[in-house]
Amino acid sequence: MNLSKTMMVGAAVVALAACNKKTAENNAAAQVEANAENSAENVTAAANNQASNIMNTAENKASAVKNAGENEASAIKNAGENKAAAISNSSSSKTTENKSK
Repeated sequence: MNLSKTMMVGAAVVALAACNKKTAENNAAAQVEANAENSAENVTAAANNQASNIMNTAENKASAVKNAGENEASAIKNAGENKAAAISNSSSSKTTENKSK
């Protein structure tokens, strides 16, 4: 009985040891999972970079449109001021001419 008990315990230990060993299939599955995780991380990083580039481009275009609008507004304002000054100068000249006559 003692011998068969010892043999049963030995067989159980061998079976447990066999269960803990990784098989080639387990290693392959782990490698596939690791590759999938790396691929997912690469796709996420690429998407984030592309989104950043799109945002930067949009900000640059918005700034260009804003600057163009401000430049056009300044040109209109300057033209108006120049016309007003010309009218004012013309009026002053006429008044001076009328006084000298």
